Amino acid sequence: QVQLVESGGGLLQPGGSLKLSCVASSSIIFGSYDLGWHRQAPGKQRELVANITHEGTTTYADPVKGRFTMSRDSAKNTVYLLMNNLKPEDTAVYYCSAKSPVPTGSDYWGQGTQVTVSS
Repeated sequence: QVQLVESGGGLLQPGGSLKLSCVASSSIIFGSYDLGWHRQAPGKQRELVANITHEGTTTYADPVKGRFTMSRDSAKNTVYLLMNNLKPEDTAVYYCSAKSPVPTGSDYWGQGTQVTVSS
């Protein structure tokens, strides 16, 4: 069983920056799992924000391109989401995920961290 623990959320004003962290309890996921950051705003469905494959390829959702950067540090079993120029519409609970490389495998989710952007 792999546990993912997010941290770094908070309340900040528009235009600000924040860096989220997600620590995994096992290093195994960094070698073979695709890792993602998702968010869910009140009354909305959870959406994928950024993804990094086990090979290191990163992709971003259109609303965050150019503002968010996802990275990973395998030595620390940690993935990060650096968020710049935050907007009120970025307000959501942010979750990290690890997607199994095999269809029958288990996917893992963190408990989420709240990000609120408000003036």
